[in-house]
Amino acid sequence: MTSHSLETHRVVIVGAGLGALYAALKLAPHPVLVISPERLGEGASSAWAQGGVAAAMAVSDSPESHAKDTETAGAGTVDAAIARLVTSDAKARILDLTTLGTPFDRDAAGGYVMSREAAHSCPRVVRVKGDQAGHEIMETLIAEVRRSPSVQVAEGVIASGLAVAAGRVTGVWVERADAPSGRVLIETPAVLLAGGGSGGLFAVTTNPPRIRGQVVGMAARAGARIADAEFVQFHPTAIATGEDPAPLATEALRGEGAVLLNSRDERFMVPIHPDAELAPRDIVARAVYLEHQAGRAPALDTRAVLGAALPERFPAVAEACYQAGIDPVLKPIPVAAAAHYHMGGIAVDARGRASIAGLWVCGEASSTGLHGANRLASNGLLEALVFARICAEGIAAHLPETAAPELVLSFPGGGAGVDETAVTRLRAAMTDGCGVVRDAAGLARTLAIIREIEAAAQSETLLNMTATATLIAAAALARQESRGGHFRSDYPKPDPVQAERRFLTLEEAREIRTRALEKT
Repeated sequence: MTSHSLETHRVVIVGAGLGALYAALKLAPHPVLVISPERLGEGASSAWAQGGVAAAMAVSDSPESHAKDTETAGAGTVDAAIARLVTSDAKARILDLTTLGTPFDRDAAGGYVMSREAAHSCPRVVRVKGDQAGHEIMETLIAEVRRSPSVQVAEGVIASGLAVAAGRVTGVWVERADAPSGRVLIETPAVLLAGGGSGGLFAVTTNPPRIRGQVVGMAARAGARIADAEFVQFHPTAIATGEDPAPLATEALRGEGAVLLNSRDERFMVPIHPDAELAPRDIVARAVYLEHQAGRAPALDTRAVLGAALPERFPAVAEACYQAGIDPVLKPIPVAAAAHYHMGGIAVDARGRASIAGLWVCGEASSTGLHGANRLASNGLLEALVFARICAEGIAAHLPETAAPELVLSFPGGGAGVDETAVTRLRAAMTDGCGVVRDAAGLARTLAIIREIEAAAQSETLLNMTATATLIAAAALARQESRGGHFRSDYPKPDPVQAERRFLTLEEAREIRTRALEKT
């Protein structure tokens, strides 16, 4: 493949979601280059987030209570110090976003309107226009980034690899996002990965189409340690219309009192958990999945609690339903469990630093220890904000006060496009063998298919996907218990001895894969 290189004093930020843009602003006046595959706001998971940002804003609430709920939801593997760090900074991040112009919902007295979501002990989620939090926060940040003289945005560009020399990340390989091209190496003093999670590696997902584990994979291929790869959160109430990705019926609907019914009109969550529809996401997701497997068509009924008010209060949900020919005012909304958030990712310390020098990570691509085995609702955007600030401060401390001209990216010819048939096969294998319910045989089959796809892959992007898929499936095979978002039907109980975070390199994951396939 044809390639060439450029050198810059700009910090390179891979990704264009909430964490990436917030970090770019916090790095000012240091010059930054943001790598965005689409136009800003169009391809980021952050823009699709409906629930909001979890933060102890109410007088009756506290960061300590928020941290406790985070640990409880995380099923024994949350890093308590990280939970305290993030929840104690939450209020400051909300106030900062408010100052930037985010129109959070407010009551008549000017207080923040708080909604309750699953596994929170009280209403704690700050929202915007009901279900528009992600979109509105992103619009606010995009406007600031467009105004910022220190931030250059390269749209239509995708990162495909990291350059490492003497144990340090020295640059980022980039390509055109919309067509095959040669690669360009951007040599830079620091790299911040903020390019999203891995939900799109599964056939049923709520993630934007391009969020398929590439950022985690490129870091793993460069030698970075990966943490908690097996812990993937499946959202219990994706709207089951057959769309890819699946639109989301936000958890805030259940916070308002919406109930889950099956085709027999039974509230199937009531006998499963004391909190019924507001049980932790993994429990609700498995229940929805098993109702589907039994042919009992699970659905979310908002009629009694919202009725005709739903389109005004939750416009994104209503629009998704109407586009699919469903009137949620008159009928329950069909739902399915869908890959939604990767609790695992690139292992970072409390300062956002990966195991390779020169590399920082924030947002869903990272694994800070906050989420444990099961992310508490609406902690995702919060973590992205807090660690974007932390990463920006850490990077800035190592940078000289140097101006940098804007880069002119010109891509050489050549390159290989992503084999979409192989991607479809990969996603199906992940859903079938590494989805909501897993077992050793299914995981081994999945690992065999991943290895076949990896061996035939022609593009760096597909190799990044297979790297992340290998890490998830290998870690799931190694964890012989059920915990949080990881459920093994052959090991259905949690094992107290295994209540700990786990770390893997890609090389170690491939060794697990090799041993598993030798047994089959």
